[in-house]
Amino acid sequence: MEAVQRRRIVVRGVVQGVGFRPYVYTRATGLGLAGHVTNTPEGVVAEVEGAPAAVSAFCERLAADAPPLAVVDAVDHCEVPAAGGAGFTIIASRSGGPVRTLVSPDTATCADCLAELTDPADRRHRHPFITCTHCGPRFTIVTGLPYDRAHTTMARFPMCPDCAREYADPSDRRFHAQPVACPACGPRLRLLAGTPPWEAAGADPVAGARRLLADGAILAVKGLGGYHLACDAAHAGAVAELRRRKARGDKPFALMARDPADVEHLVHLGPAERDLLTGPVRPVVLLRRRPGAPAGEPVADAVAPRCPDLGVMLPYTPVHHLLLGLPGDPPGPRLLVMTSGNLSGEPIVTDDAEALDRLGHLADAWLTHDRPIHVPCDDSVVRVCDGEPLIVRRSRGYAPLPLPLPLPVPAVLATGGDLKNAFCLGEGRKAWLSAHIGDMDDLATQYAFERAEQQLESITGVSPALLAADRHPGYRSAGWAQRAAGPRPLVRVQHHHAHIASAMAEHGLDGGSRVIGIAFDGTGYGDDGAVWGGEVLLADYAGYRRFAHLAYVPLPGGDAAVLRPYRMALSHLRAAGIPWSPDLPCTAACPPEELRVLERQLELGLNCAPTSGMGRLFDAVSSLAGVCHRAGYEAQAAVELESAALAVPGPQAQADGRYAFALRRGEAGGEAPVTADPAPVLAAVVADVRAGTPPPLIAVRFHAAVAGLVATLAGLARRRHGLDTVALTGGVFANTVLSSACARLLRERGFTVLRHHRVPPNDGGLALGQLMVAACAPQHPQQGEGHVPGGTRQSA
Repeated sequence: MEAVQRRRIVVRGVVQGVGFRPYVYTRATGLGLAGHVTNTPEGVVAEVEGAPAAVSAFCERLAADAPPLAVVDAVDHCEVPAAGGAGFTIIASRSGGPVRTLVSPDTATCADCLAELTDPADRRHRHPFITCTHCGPRFTIVTGLPYDRAHTTMARFPMCPDCAREYADPSDRRFHAQPVACPACGPRLRLLAGTPPWEAAGADPVAGARRLLADGAILAVKGLGGYHLACDAAHAGAVAELRRRKARGDKPFALMARDPADVEHLVHLGPAERDLLTGPVRPVVLLRRRPGAPAGEPVADAVAPRCPDLGVMLPYTPVHHLLLGLPGDPPGPRLLVMTSGNLSGEPIVTDDAEALDRLGHLADAWLTHDRPIHVPCDDSVVRVCDGEPLIVRRSRGYAPLPLPLPLPVPAVLATGGDLKNAFCLGEGRKAWLSAHIGDMDDLATQYAFERAEQQLESITGVSPALLAADRHPGYRSAGWAQRAAGPRPLVRVQHHHAHIASAMAEHGLDGGSRVIGIAFDGTGYGDDGAVWGGEVLLADYAGYRRFAHLAYVPLPGGDAAVLRPYRMALSHLRAAGIPWSPDLPCTAACPPEELRVLERQLELGLNCAPTSGMGRLFDAVSSLAGVCHRAGYEAQAAVELESAALAVPGPQAQADGRYAFALRRGEAGGEAPVTADPAPVLAAVVADVRAGTPPPLIAVRFHAAVAGLVATLAGLARRRHGLDTVALTGGVFANTVLSSACARLLRERGFTVLRHHRVPPNDGGLALGQLMVAACAPQHPQQGEGHVPGGTRQSA
């Protein structure tokens, strides 16, 4: 009798909800093996029995040939006693025990489903919830593990006989696809309108929604992770009204296009941008506008006023495809504004009743459905810098995929910052960065934070024994950590140290040697009680030394100076000894009465915390050059200064080095930090303004000066300390003009340059660094230690 072997295989990673069990079934039956496969909290567990050669062949390429959405972290197998029997089966999932599997992110509609959606002969023709094992909702519908229909928000929709047959057929693409449904048994789409909202007449809610959009209406559209507010991007009146209702200021709106061809005449589309737009994640991709692109058609000017980019995404749900129109549909809007369904600063709306209430004054109608959203998840935002992705907001399509850690860590929860909040759970060599939560000023966002933290703990199985938070005493994220810690230790982590540690962790550095960390942002609480933000730290995970920083200037009025960049310009001019002449744009922008009060305020030092923020210097130069005097959204002045720089052809050739910072060497045997004084730069800007130099050229020269400063300080740190790895981090490095210039200069000088690609450089990536610093802290201070006073909360 031929020898028989039986092996038990455990596959860990993103292996549930991605067609892994059907794949195992097909592979095993193809090799003539008996046994079974099941989902468990630790992953997919299979037992196969048969000829030793067939068993070996089954195990050899199990990971390499996995389904497209699977991410296999580990395959462990061992020999077990033969059990006999014939045939291979998928058996009921097992629950209980520690969670060791991973949940897949939501994924855009695949090509096969899209073909069925557009095929009049298919029974799912125009079905708004078409999905299969290779696409559709995952993270946002999961209510528990293991990943089965009973543990999703699809549990309330019993399958019809046709769907149940597909679900049970190993040869079908929907074999054990948990969200599977059809028009006979799935969720139902509804169009609501009127006051109070009632279901609109008509057989096709999407056709009614398209007509409303074409007429200039604003629609609340239920997506995968929350509601969007949508309108026709070419309808100037609708865009302006949406901006007014949402209290959006000048902050750009995102667009949704049917195809890249609909925007390629407006923006630059390179290979990396196309891959991001058309891939399974479908984030909002920030695309550079083409010079001379037509204004107002097909994108109203108010979509992204004075912004160098258009944020564009392609449809990622069947509803989106239907809204933009299938072949043969009547004409409708070619491009849609598609922005988060909320008021600015509030969390995205997911609940249907809440949508009718909170979005009642924002939307004219609601395109909604009865499949609940269990986990809120905003759209991700990505841009391309030097041919590589730079994630600005890591959310839908990325969360909750874990990030690998360079060192094993205990079970840690890091609560992040207060702007662009995302928290992080970690254990072992994995870290789970949450989806984007939002700004913690709003009480609803704080509740959303708490719910998301509980949910991420439940699907990762991480029960944190250690917490980490920012040192700022006013941060609500830190206050939550303080209250939640109980007897557990809480480590307070300096803001810019966390930024640098985040870049180190993303690049797999084990902390065995320090890096030169360039952390540029608007605000972070400093060790001396000042507002830091233009920092050069020599850092590893265990600690840091402040090697250099931008010279302190007063921050008059705290957040008021952030909202009115002319105040920062006037503060910088005063610190540089330059008079507030009426001919300067920033002086002219300040109302006379405010100018007198500001002068007195700076003279007396009233409510004038010292700041070294590079973001605040960008604000100052933006106003001084006449580019932006009032900020309606975070970093607007800096964004418009970057836009101005992009208007100059061949910017590097134009940057002649006439702007340069003055360096004051540290004293006390070289231990005191080097100070970078922007006074000479400001004097040169003033001279250029008076000489009539165009603002774009001033912007180019300023960006070049900052890049030169980075290279100079890195060179000085290398000479003094022998370090040659530079990490560029903080929100200022979302500016691709600056990031690219800094990286080029540093590489020309032989430095290894670390830039963010998988984690945002802004505060959305802060929690990863906090986690690593807390895990590597020499000792964990108990709850309440490390508290410090004062500081502004705005960032950039």
